[in-house]
Amino acid sequence: MAMTMSRLRPVLMTAMVASLGFVPMALATGTGAEVQKPLAIVVIGGLITSTLLTLVVLPAIYRLIERLK
Repeated sequence: MAMTMSRLRPVLMTAMVASLGFVPMALATGTGAEVQKPLAIVVIGGLITSTLLTLVVLPAIYRLIERLK
């Protein structure tokens, strides 16, 4: 649990900065936007998913493994 709390801010900040960097690409309407929009949406979704997995699922798995030992 202590490891999760110490890594919370760096993980959230990294994911948030990367996601915010793709927002203009996701909202683009100009030339080439039909290719950029889906890519940006997928990348933003992947960042959100990986952040949740890192902060919620992995610590839960570690806790289950520790209980089994």
